[in-house]
Amino acid sequence: MKKNKLIFYSLIMWSLINCSENKLEEITPEDNIPAALIFTNFSTIEATTVGIYDGMQNGDIIGGQVEFIGDFLSDDVNFVGSYPSLQQLRNFYAASTNRNVNDIWFNVFNVTRNANNIIENLAVLSSQDITFSDPNDFETFETRKQEFIAEARFCRALVTFIGANLFAHPYQVENGENLGMPIVTAFFAGDEGRFKEPRATLNETHTFIENDLLFAVNNLSDFNGIRASSTAAKALLSRLYLYREQWSEAANMANAVINTSGFSLAPDYTFYNNPSSEHIFRIINLPDDSAFGLNFDLFYNPASARGRGDLTITQDLITAFTAEIGDLRYTTLTTEDRDPSNNPARFTLKYPNGQTNESDPNVLRMGEIYLNRAEANLRGNTTIGDTPLNDVNAIRARAGLVALTAVTLEDVLLERRKELAFEGHRRMDLLRNNKNLKPENFPISAPGGNKTILPIPANEINMNPNAVQNTSY
Repeated sequence: MKKNKLIFYSLIMWSLINCSENKLEEITPEDNIPAALIFTNFSTIEATTVGIYDGMQNGDIIGGQVEFIGDFLSDDVNFVGSYPSLQQLRNFYAASTNRNVNDIWFNVFNVTRNANNIIENLAVLSSQDITFSDPNDFETFETRKQEFIAEARFCRALVTFIGANLFAHPYQVENGENLGMPIVTAFFAGDEGRFKEPRATLNETHTFIENDLLFAVNNLSDFNGIRASSTAAKALLSRLYLYREQWSEAANMANAVINTSGFSLAPDYTFYNNPSSEHIFRIINLPDDSAFGLNFDLFYNPASARGRGDLTITQDLITAFTAEIGDLRYTTLTTEDRDPSNNPARFTLKYPNGQTNESDPNVLRMGEIYLNRAEANLRGNTTIGDTPLNDVNAIRARAGLVALTAVTLEDVLLERRKELAFEGHRRMDLLRNNKNLKPENFPISAPGGNKTILPIPANEINMNPNAVQNTSY
């Protein structure tokens, strides 16, 4: 996304230089450019929309911390590093002052703020308000305006969903009547304490996410490369409906994605960090990209691959992989090396680029969508698009495993575990299926347990008079 950031600055500089009424003696930083300048020129509007994705690239929101916390709080990954704040999370005793928790919360609402900037300002603009360097842009402005708003709403929905999964109990605990996330729809300035909305219920939060995604479905094309698309919105809706046990809706959305031209299961696992029909939505990183925060590459790679080696594969997951001989997800996507204490350990190869931060997070991909459809059809006793057995066997065939002759819910969940390992899904798959996060006798990790969700950061509690803390923090 460094490329996107360069495009952003280049477009803004070009626009300001070439619009005589908007000449500036100094180019102001991205976050401080007045809306009066951004929203009078088509090029700067588009660049500001692209800037939302740049915010999501931060390793503290997508592409690192959020996903690997979800993995090491579960039974898939060990955190063996020396960061005290991550050790606190691993051991289920993080405080509301935990730095990593604060960083996640801040970045959820940083992306929300950037998205709201587009949504709020474009809603009141007409083509007569805008300067166009390309006459064709004038002719298509109303359509493009809706597309920009839809992109912003997709991004807002994605980060709100990420926040809800970490800071709120899953739907299954109180049928969604527990506290979720603040619903913030206006642009705001500042950092912590920058809005005053109270936390909505999880049901209200999910409805907010659903409405944003349905808007994106109806206003974006099926395929848009690394930017939001109608297909990406449907894929995220399939995940949302699955988490809410809306089985037919989840199966229908997954089926719509599977039947969209241009998307299919990749024939092998070379799709990681490469263009592929497997990818529905991902964040693109370039070598030595300037993403901040804790990223996949640094933590999942051992020292020999220029990483820290802080995240190793648990014996429990290794046992699951090796229960059947020849699972390619184990034999080709993991490797033996040494952890920071020089102990033998196994590492994933899904993020092979060490400290360059070049690996591309898989936010939405076809492997998940087939498994979403399989689980939703199995639990809903339907065969929307195909049977659960066929969908699971499609995933297994790519992994080099023999076809099953019958499929159970445990079979589906096992394939989800192995297929989506190290991509941030395991914690929610356990909690929403009423399973402990840790396999050992570890009561604090039981579904509904106070410490299975993160605290609302102390900064938010102190600066938002309507903020409510999670129980026991």
